[in-house]
Amino acid sequence: MQSNLILFNILNPPVLFFFVGMAAVLLKSDLEIPQPLPKLFSLYLLMSIGFKGGYEIIQSSLNVEIGETLLAAIVMACVVPIYSFFILRLKLDTYNAAAVAATYGSISAVTFITASAFLTKLEVSFGGHMVAALALMESPAIVVGIVLIKAFAKREKADDGEVEPLAWGEVFREACLNGSVFLLIGSLVVGVLTGEAGWQKLKPFTEDSFYGVLCFFLLDMGLIAARRIRELFKAGPFILGFSVATPVLNATIGIGLAKLIGMPAGNALLFAVLCASASYIAVPAAMRITIPEANPSLYISMALALTFPFNIIFGIPFYFQVIQMFWV
Repeated sequence: MQSNLILFNILNPPVLFFFVGMAAVLLKSDLEIPQPLPKLFSLYLLMSIGFKGGYEIIQSSLNVEIGETLLAAIVMACVVPIYSFFILRLKLDTYNAAAVAATYGSISAVTFITASAFLTKLEVSFGGHMVAALALMESPAIVVGIVLIKAFAKREKADDGEVEPLAWGEVFREACLNGSVFLLIGSLVVGVLTGEAGWQKLKPFTEDSFYGVLCFFLLDMGLIAARRIRELFKAGPFILGFSVATPVLNATIGIGLAKLIGMPAGNALLFAVLCASASYIAVPAAMRITIPEANPSLYISMALALTFPFNIIFGIPFYFQVIQMFWV
């Protein structure tokens, strides 16, 4: 891997603020982000990227490549948790394997945003429809995770031994209407409906302030990730290896699909990053409700304390270098 690409990515201000957050915990600083603010930062980032994506979608005409990209996004969101589940079952019980598989089948919006900033800094263009791919990949893994539980785990009632029925309405509601997915899709629709006029009105808010808020958000992510590192290392080498190897495997498959479809290099990187990332917000929230038997400290720590920093520090430049080798 070219070291200048890694250095280029690390010297991106949001990534550096992630390290500042980690250093604050490791050096026992009393730095804290007041609790309501991280949620606000998350909502702002989702709204901004959704709105900008909707605006950019109407600036470009829909074509076969866009349709194939969105279809590939849905397929990956369904397939990744399936094979991840069977790999994880080598060491984990069914509940934890399904929860972790769902986590890695979904996506990290902040990793996507960091990759977008990386491309912008390199002056590599990408399509607004990739935000639609982001929205489509958020929820299917939740449903697949629940189906895996239904198929492989015997959830019995303590009183009469009957298999506990699954509330599918609640599953689909949590998968499709959880706050992050709803805001992302809603902002996308607003961007499409308001077009150029709406973009000009909101541009100072959704674009000019974007990277400042992203820096604050990644500062908070650094604080949280550093606090969870100890929990992660207690899980053993298999879990540590899975947290790094799976993103690389998923990104490799994503790059292959991107080449097959004929995506431009910028879109290919964003698609690879979507395939490689793991959810640490939407899916864990859903898993706590639908699979309470699973250990949240396991799947949240894997996604946030190892996979997320791996992707934003090493993964993004590595995936982009692979794409440059084949996109000639």
